[in-house]
Amino acid sequence: MLAGTAAGEEFDYIIAGAGSAGCVLANRLSADPRNRVLLLEGGGKDNWIWFHIPVGYLFAIGNPRSDWMFMTAAESGLNGRRLAYPRGKVLGGSSAINAMIYMRGQARDYDNWRQQGLTGWGWDDVLPFFLKHEDHENPPNALHRSGGEWRVEHPRIHWPVLDRIRDAAEQAGIAKVDDFNTGDNSGSSYFQVNQRRGRRWSAARGFLKPALGRPNLKVETGALVDRVECADGRVCAVVYQRDGQPMKAVARGEIILAAGAVASPGILERSGIGNPELLQKLGIAPVVEAPGVGENLQDHLQIRPIYKVSGIRTLNDTYANLFRRGLMGLDYAFRRRGPLTMAPSQVGAFVRSSPEYETANLEFHFQPLSLDNWGAGLHPFPAFTASVCNLRPTSRGSIHIATPDAATCPDIRPNYLSTDTDRRVAVDSLKWARRIVSQQALAPFKPEEYRPGAHVISDEDMLVAAGDLGTTIFHPVGTARMGAANDQNAVLDERLRVRGIDGLRVVDASVMPAITSGNTNSPTIMIAEKGAAMILEENRR
Repeated sequence: MLAGTAAGEEFDYIIAGAGSAGCVLANRLSADPRNRVLLLEGGGKDNWIWFHIPVGYLFAIGNPRSDWMFMTAAESGLNGRRLAYPRGKVLGGSSAINAMIYMRGQARDYDNWRQQGLTGWGWDDVLPFFLKHEDHENPPNALHRSGGEWRVEHPRIHWPVLDRIRDAAEQAGIAKVDDFNTGDNSGSSYFQVNQRRGRRWSAARGFLKPALGRPNLKVETGALVDRVECADGRVCAVVYQRDGQPMKAVARGEIILAAGAVASPGILERSGIGNPELLQKLGIAPVVEAPGVGENLQDHLQIRPIYKVSGIRTLNDTYANLFRRGLMGLDYAFRRRGPLTMAPSQVGAFVRSSPEYETANLEFHFQPLSLDNWGAGLHPFPAFTASVCNLRPTSRGSIHIATPDAATCPDIRPNYLSTDTDRRVAVDSLKWARRIVSQQALAPFKPEEYRPGAHVISDEDMLVAAGDLGTTIFHPVGTARMGAANDQNAVLDERLRVRGIDGLRVVDASVMPAITSGNTNSPTIMIAEKGAAMILEENRR
């Protein structure tokens, strides 16, 4: 017999996952006091200092307190390597440990969704939902708003090395721009960040905490969602674990999965919604045949060339100096400025890898630092990293449960660099990095390619190097995608409803039919804003 959240307690809406999407949903759905809302989060509270100091991602990623510590299977495109696959294990989800970059993507991303038959998902359709919650520090205009829950500011530190990189990019043909969020992000600029006066602004801080005093909203942490239960063709309850004990919450309205592109497919599969052949092998009785569950995984693979420099400061040599490190702490304590406010990347550049692309298909994340991988220490020499990713990969992977146990890491297979197109773009992206670094603006600082190294010249060797250097940039999407009515592999309709069962939706990054051309956190928040509006519209009393 499963225990309930309270004897006889029922909810109008149960949300599985308090990440970026779940926090928005909890806020919007509980705004009407007639709606009883339960928000379930498998991680803990955001009461650790490194969730709030921006540079805390260095300590949060790869830490079991804050990261689910997922791993991929061995990837042939990465020369047999397995990758850590970080996901936030806390209220606010990955918005509590991510790069804090505010990026909408390109107008064409959403227009392509609409052209696939997804009515209401074009750029003109989604822009109002970006604006609804935006709180930009700039004066309001047609493309930005203030007063919402999602704070957007300009970075509070500038590095001369990054300014010189922008100069070099301009010399290489990449124009300087002021704003990446106009619908066309071509050019170079400092990234806008989700911070408020030098502190990280997670979805929990922006959307959830203002709603916590509402008597109709209940939040449970340490609540790992196992599955949903169905009766008479409709979902009726959520089964989850808390403190090792099985629990059940009863839904008299809708259940919304917002556990993200890694976890939401697993909840569906443990509920009997997925590929029947896979489910039967794991001893799970199929309830709804949905072969698209867990398929269509897309992610941005970042390739990380590293360049040693001299005569100009980077975080590597700044952090290595104990006196300067102390000044960093004082600068943050008294002014909320300095390196402790840094996002992992401060300057970006968007460019076409070749003339065949109509819009930018590469994104550079320039960082005034270098390390072997996130979670490792900084290198003992001054250097910068020119991370570059293919914005619209054609490779497709999958995420499926490996066992019926919700606590088991799923089988994550991104399938990076599995198409000729992606392999060609990977080589072209390394050539673009070299083109930028070779410009006169950086010549005084004697950049020396540390990785992959100047000895790597042929396309074949550069592809091997891409496999050696490539890693996730933490943007998994698409594993429970929406699609038109004639799309047999679409898990959801255009209103984010799971096909074949009533009362169940997915509202998170897994719904994307194709990945957006940039960082994916704010598009996920937009999806939740639009999803909440759909839910409330359909359930008006």
